[in-house]
Amino acid sequence: MAKYILALDQGTTGSTVMVIDEQIRVRAKVNQEFPQIYPRPGWVEHDPADIWGSVTGALEKALAQAEVDPADIACIGITNQRETTLIWDRATGEPIHNAIVWQDRRTADRCKAMREDGLSETFKKRTGLVLDPYFSGTKIRWLLENVSGARTAADAGDLAFGTVDSYLIWRLTGGEVHVTDVSNASRTLLYNLDDLRWDPELMSRLRVPEGILPQVRGSSEVYGYTQGVPGLPDGIPVSGAAGDQQAALFGQACFEPGDAKCTYGTGAFLLVNTGNKPVASESGLLTTVAWWVGDEITYALEGSAFIAGAAVQWLRDGLKIISSAPEVESLASSVPDSGGVVFVPALVGLGAPHWRPEARGLIKGITRGTTDAHIARATLEGIALSIHDLTRAMVQDTGRPVASFKVDGGATADDLLMQFQADILDQEIVRPEVTETTAVGAALLAGLAVGVWSGPEAISEAWKPERVFHPEMSAEARQEHLDRWKDAVGLA
Repeated sequence: MAKYILALDQGTTGSTVMVIDEQIRVRAKVNQEFPQIYPRPGWVEHDPADIWGSVTGALEKALAQAEVDPADIACIGITNQRETTLIWDRATGEPIHNAIVWQDRRTADRCKAMREDGLSETFKKRTGLVLDPYFSGTKIRWLLENVSGARTAADAGDLAFGTVDSYLIWRLTGGEVHVTDVSNASRTLLYNLDDLRWDPELMSRLRVPEGILPQVRGSSEVYGYTQGVPGLPDGIPVSGAAGDQQAALFGQACFEPGDAKCTYGTGAFLLVNTGNKPVASESGLLTTVAWWVGDEITYALEGSAFIAGAAVQWLRDGLKIISSAPEVESLASSVPDSGGVVFVPALVGLGAPHWRPEARGLIKGITRGTTDAHIARATLEGIALSIHDLTRAMVQDTGRPVASFKVDGGATADDLLMQFQADILDQEIVRPEVTETTAVGAALLAGLAVGVWSGPEAISEAWKPERVFHPEMSAEARQEHLDRWKDAVGLA
């Protein structure tokens, strides 16, 4: 009997459900979007009912598209938007508030105050993270302090906190299982990377009671079984979970130290496998758990550029110089270069390695001869140059070159962007046959836990490149680009 794996990829703007077979072929893929909620400037929320509804809606359509009998589903893997924070009532399962999304900045003042109190190094040393509203810890505190009765209920053990993986596992198992995987736990500001446990002092600093926290489990093991899920029989193992970027690293078969992947989505996320010990960053990167499979925990360094594909969306929706995102490549290709124009895509500040939330987007070098094509080309180059900064920081922190550089995400379909990325890094860029590597990674983690695949070696054999981009730019031209970029970033 054929075995199929369900991969639930719960993202920021929608949920994707994929059906994958034993040969790692995608048999079905369905995305269902859901509303974004913006109560105030800088605040971003999701209705948990919308999240769950988008998952079950996409699930129903994916099973129909694949023409798969639900009884043939071997297991379920989950990957998720990280840091997004939910708290719900253990007895009723009802959320106490909308989910606070990773993009939300409402706790910026709290983070600033903690930094001013000298706590930055404490949190960085223990969690590998910076004190920023991006992460879950200060979001939990905000909910407990601003939702009526929440603090009392939490202290009484009546509430449960979870990132989206926890919430989905809870719903999939009919409220029987409250767990998270270690990769998501490592994004909360509460998880000690050395001790591999929730840290009592950090919980105290953030006023988070231990009783609301989920049990931390591996990324590839059976957490529980489906119960009461629309369209699915009871008893299917829920057996894999990882945050979206860690899942993509796994889905790209980046199993050796030095292997790196970059996901180009709304933002861009670069992760490099650092092996079985965490590497502290001195260059503005984050230290995180990549995954825990079997008896081995693998760590990674991560750098994020907040704006990547969103810059192209801005050209479409803001400047209106293109009518659809794919048009940017042909427009940018209509000129031989950017004509000296440099675009720093700091539309929501600069992330790693700069961490300058006050930075703003900047276009430098405009002349009377500048056209929309030059701006389009500079936009693509700005995305690639942001990734160059992250890559350089990783090399400094690890003391070794990046061994392999694999790419995924929607923007990797842009050959001009990928070629410039190879040129500016002076590094081969490898694009896989299947670029939906986040969902594939979740499926692989789940399948390993129930024996669909024997181990990472089988996955490496199945992983196939679609195209390799080789660097073609001269060293002199590369340095000119980097010099112009450095000057522009300093002004952003």
